[in-house]
Amino acid sequence: MKYIDEFRDGGVAQKIAERLRQEVRPNRSYSFMEFCGGHTHAISRYGVSELLPANVRMVHGPGCPVCVLPIGRIDLAIKLALERGAIVCTYGDTMRVPASDGLSLVRAKARGGDIRMVYSAADALQIARQNPQREVVFFAIGFETTTPPTALAIRDAHKEGLANFSVLCCHVLTPSAITHILESPEVRQFGTVPIDGFVGPAHVSIVIGSGPYEHFAQEYRKPVVIAGFEPLDVMQAVLMLVRQVNEGRAEVENEFTRAVNRDGNLNAQALVSDIFELRPSFEWRGLGEVPYSALKIRPGFAAFDAERRFQLGYQPVADNKACECGAILRGVKKPTDCKIFGTVCTPENPVGSCMVSSEGACAAHYSYGRFKDIAIVAAA
Repeated sequence: MKYIDEFRDGGVAQKIAERLRQEVRPNRSYSFMEFCGGHTHAISRYGVSELLPANVRMVHGPGCPVCVLPIGRIDLAIKLALERGAIVCTYGDTMRVPASDGLSLVRAKARGGDIRMVYSAADALQIARQNPQREVVFFAIGFETTTPPTALAIRDAHKEGLANFSVLCCHVLTPSAITHILESPEVRQFGTVPIDGFVGPAHVSIVIGSGPYEHFAQEYRKPVVIAGFEPLDVMQAVLMLVRQVNEGRAEVENEFTRAVNRDGNLNAQALVSDIFELRPSFEWRGLGEVPYSALKIRPGFAAFDAERRFQLGYQPVADNKACECGAILRGVKKPTDCKIFGTVCTPENPVGSCMVSSEGACAAHYSYGRFKDIAIVAAA
């Protein structure tokens, strides 16, 4: 299949791996953060880490939208379904994220809440049309990739005068999170690892372009290479980062040229700007409050803002003390550093959000890496 099979060629992967072994400097270590959960999944699924030199370390970042969703936001959606009688629509991964009191959206559904999995914001809009006597709330999550479809749904609802549709907006922004990782005192107090560069997200960059990352290269002297989600994309991006580090460069490079340009999708950006504005602050799971890192619905579309419509007040909720998801999202720890990983916490019974989505670091490692770890321990 074009643009897939040729980026999964094992022979080419070995050639890139050999080039990496030739170009890394044995007297230094390299730490690169793959921000996006799609890259984390590819690295685990295709064994990319095993092909990298021992002194090249990949650090998992907070780029899984389900993983960074705080408990308090899920509690709001559950409250709308159980206490306000609303039909709550959301994406499949969101359904199983643990919330307060042992609940999740899927467990709230079992208690009688009308909570429905949808594939798009347009599906939620259609449910609102079909149920004019019911309040329908789309629980919208995700980075810049899923924000334009939500904006489109709000615009269409506004044009139609659809009075029973609203959005609980939890869309977050990639550049703000990267900035927070690089300089936030809240992150530093928990400890972090040195980061020599970033593998920039693929789908997000299709929307926003490569331009927004130039700030990190210029101000923080951190190279960024935007990469596709296939294993050869990731390996080539790592090679490009190694070359930048070796040459003392800090630039934005684009490995994913088949889909990303500097400016991004200007039509999508304009639509998002019309519907949304920045929140002064937003809580991220694992990162805490991050300034100007999320979007809210503009006053001109307040009728479709579930927080305003239902007068919702947000209350932060602490994560399970046994779960290390927060540290994993910051790149401080690996999934196997968590004492409940693979025992109490599994994809069938997730305790933390990193185990829920296939893009989460814990779920990816559980599916593709845990048996390798057993072999390493046995050999030791």
